[in-house]
Amino acid sequence: MKEEKITCDHACKNTCSMLNEALRKEASNVKFYEELVEDCSLPEVRNFVNSIIDERRKQILEIIKKLNEIHAKSNIVDGINSSFNNTDG
Repeated sequence: MKEEKITCDHACKNTCSMLNEALRKEASNVKFYEELVEDCSLPEVRNFVNSIIDERRKQILEIIKKLNEIHAKSNIVDGINSSFNNTDG
C-alpha cells in the first residue's frame, strides 16, 4: 500500500492543511480502533485498545486546539491588515 506524501503548501489561510490531514487520519484511526474493540471479547485486549482510543482522542483534541489557535491568529492579522487598508476613516 503506497502512502500519499503530505507536503506543506506554506500558504495556509485560517487553517493548516497538514494539521487538517493529521486530524482526518487520527479520526479514522479512532474509528478503526472502535470497530476493532466492538468485536473483541478478551477484557485485557479491550482495555488495551480502549486506552489507545483515549490517547488518540487526546491527540485529536490537541490538533483541534492548534487549528483554533491558527485560525484566531489569522483573524487577528486580518483585522490589523484591514485597519491599514480602511480608507473610510
